[in-house]
Amino acid sequence: MLWVWIMFSSLDLVRRNINRAVSDNMLDDIGVNTNDYNTGQTIYLVCFLAAELPGGLISKIVGPYRYTPVMIMLWGTLCACQAAINSRASFWALRALVGLVQGGFIPEMVLYLSYFYKGNELPIRLSVFWTAIPLTQAYGALLAAGLLAMRGIRGWGGWQWLFLVEGLICVVVGFISYFVMPPSISEPAFAFKRKDGSNKWWTEEEEKILINRVLRDDPTKGDMNNRQAVGLKGITSAFTNVDLWPIYLLGITAFIPFQPTANYLSLILRNMGYSVFEANMLAIPGYILFAINIVFFGWLSEKLNERSLVAAASNVWMLPFFIGLICIPTTANPWVRYVLLTGIAGIPYTHSILVGMTSRNAKNVGTRAVSAAVYNMCYQIGSIIAVNIYRDSDKPYYYTGNKVLTGICAFNICLFVGMKFFYIWRNKVKERAYSNLPAEEKKHAIDTHFAH
Repeated sequence: MLWVWIMFSSLDLVRRNINRAVSDNMLDDIGVNTNDYNTGQTIYLVCFLAAELPGGLISKIVGPYRYTPVMIMLWGTLCACQAAINSRASFWALRALVGLVQGGFIPEMVLYLSYFYKGNELPIRLSVFWTAIPLTQAYGALLAAGLLAMRGIRGWGGWQWLFLVEGLICVVVGFISYFVMPPSISEPAFAFKRKDGSNKWWTEEEEKILINRVLRDDPTKGDMNNRQAVGLKGITSAFTNVDLWPIYLLGITAFIPFQPTANYLSLILRNMGYSVFEANMLAIPGYILFAINIVFFGWLSEKLNERSLVAAASNVWMLPFFIGLICIPTTANPWVRYVLLTGIAGIPYTHSILVGMTSRNAKNVGTRAVSAAVYNMCYQIGSIIAVNIYRDSDKPYYYTGNKVLTGICAFNICLFVGMKFFYIWRNKVKERAYSNLPAEEKKHAIDTHFAH
């Protein structure tokens, strides 16, 4: 779990460091404007989305312990190459390449973690998994504060040093990953394998306990093979499973309001008159609040055994902050705007709850692998919409964009409540169908058709 977190952190460091680079006049240095920047982010997300399902399927065949380290070293290398960006074309090309090699990682890791944990343990682990986003941005802001101050050394901009150093960090993480990722419970990682092939990390008895507890929780994992290809039936099932459709829909819309502010936070703070150093350091409190909220609301969801309504807290939380942003005048004290922006940045990021629901509603391992990828593809579609809401003509405070985001927040709250009623209805339908089955068919039905 710890190393999966570190690997995710390396991904988030690279995919979001562009948000800090632009606070160092990167756009002016390479001759592009805000709309060109939005297009670059759209290209990245489209490529990320396009690689999502193929990346997950390739990883399923070759094994994540082989595939993931190579991808991390590749995206680290491409991040370092961004130091050579000197035009709109090179900016767009490298954003495309980074997106292509990063796509597939997140659903791949969700499936990978499901090899080791029971269904009721996965949501809180996924909450911890997603703390990689705010905590990476917190230490990323600290790194940026120092690296961006290197502007002028060897005639480079600070943003060039930022890309180079953080890219090299990822290359090191990828190299170590090859040695420390275990293929499965019963197959030790290279670094923890004895000469006779046994595991240094846990005993044979512990291995049996770990395997049995997972299988007793979910018998469908008995045929799990993390190097087994997913067939057409598994792919079709993930798309046609009606129980997953509400989650897919919310995957698109639920986190659109959060993303424009996250992408533009440092740039907005610069436009408010703060220095490059201050703009990056002032972003940290929002990231810390984000990390606390992720874990708390993940725990709360399991404590209350409630997912849809707890997940709605993300948009309920953001709504008053957005209303504040569209109501305060341009002459307002900068600290008032900063508090509102920090509130949005500290969102209860209930993404992990929706991912956990996706895993629970998938009928088997093959479907689970594809449905996690499809959900993340839906999220990327929402991200593509999000990065185009703040426009160059609307800067510096994006009043029009914030009005749009306020409306989407209110719409999402209705969707979450609707999803709650949908699953209540679906469970009643399943219970009626189950009660009418012969006794000998009931166990098979629970294992294959009645997960909820």
